[in-house]
Amino acid sequence: MPDNTKKPRKTLSGRCLCGAIKYVSALPLCAPTLCHCESCRRASGSHALGWITVARASLIFTAGSPQRHPSSPGVERSFCGRCGSPLSYFDEQRPDEIDLTLGSLNDPGAWPPADHIWMSDAVSWDKPADGLPQHAQTRAGSTTVQA
Repeated sequence: MPDNTKKPRKTLSGRCLCGAIKYVSALPLCAPTLCHCESCRRASGSHALGWITVARASLIFTAGSPQRHPSSPGVERSFCGRCGSPLSYFDEQRPDEIDLTLGSLNDPGAWPPADHIWMSDAVSWDKPADGLPQHAQTRAGSTTVQA
């Protein structure tokens, strides 16, 4: 008889669109968010970009090496040099953390966003109606993870 009980997750995993870059990491430090800042919009080509924060030391690229781009002072974004998929965001002000794009996760549906950040930068027609909290800039504090 098959075991249908859900086993607890111990890691996150993900990849780029073409599969050249793959990664694993520890579980998130806080709940995912949707960022509406100009930098994320331009980096993703979308009105918002979903992020999940993990311990930087836990992130391991198991296939390939992403390209890196210093997108603003103290900030580095990574992406696949082959297909262009955005993968991570690192800010020197949070040296022990790194954000991974929700869309690059192998199971993004398991990690629903908890809120919206940088609504002060949102384009005029970007009016989320999902009932999630909306912050003018970043979160005031961390949001608990619901694993």
